[in-house]
Amino acid sequence: MKELLFVLADCWLIFTGFFYGWKFIRRYGNYLLGLEWFILAISASNFLAWSLLGGDEGSPMYVVAYFLDAFSRSVGVALILVMGLLRVTHRYKPTLPVDIAVFALGVVAGLYLRKFHGHELHVVPATFFVVVNLLATLFLAWFSWRLWKSGVRGPAIGVALATAAGTAIALTYDFFPLSGDDEYRTTFYILALATWGTQAFVYFIAYRALHDHNVATGVEPAPNESGRALPTSP
Repeated sequence: MKELLFVLADCWLIFTGFFYGWKFIRRYGNYLLGLEWFILAISASNFLAWSLLGGDEGSPMYVVAYFLDAFSRSVGVALILVMGLLRVTHRYKPTLPVDIAVFALGVVAGLYLRKFHGHELHVVPATFFVVVNLLATLFLAWFSWRLWKSGVRGPAIGVALATAAGTAIALTYDFFPLSGDDEYRTTFYILALATWGTQAFVYFIAYRALHDHNVATGVEPAPNESGRALPTSP
């Protein structure tokens, strides 16, 4: 039963990552969030394949899994997420070089932090991941308040709850293992994958809601299906 729940939770993250990542790009032209959602989906796909093939720590998929995990936990769910959401809160749209630079930073961070896996100094990157998550949580708390203030109450509550769950997972990840879990941490990964997939879903819904509010109030023009803004009437 636990194995089935694990597969379902992983497939949920794969679906939300690819589906809503494509929507971020197609409808809103937000490549930062769209590509980060794709990375989450690719990471979940690799993790699922690795698990189903036996979970061999000597497999190249294991190395890829840790790299993608380090990428998202260091830069993806913090800097990239915040920059992407600033598009709908402050109409901030980074240039292409900035987009490339931030993803390059994520690659460098992932490659560097990967070497600490299994090392006695693993506590250093683990602490860094938690601090980064807490900083992102502060921004997401403000984002939730911004939604609430705009009258978008449902998504505001969703963001608050999903972020709280994500922070709990981040704290549990390296420092507070679940009591009674098996050696593969199956229960933890069921909760983690389900939470991350829900975050991907909820943050998209919240982004869409605030974007629609901005369009309704004339703060920004509505996009067409290609993500480009439609011209406003004279």
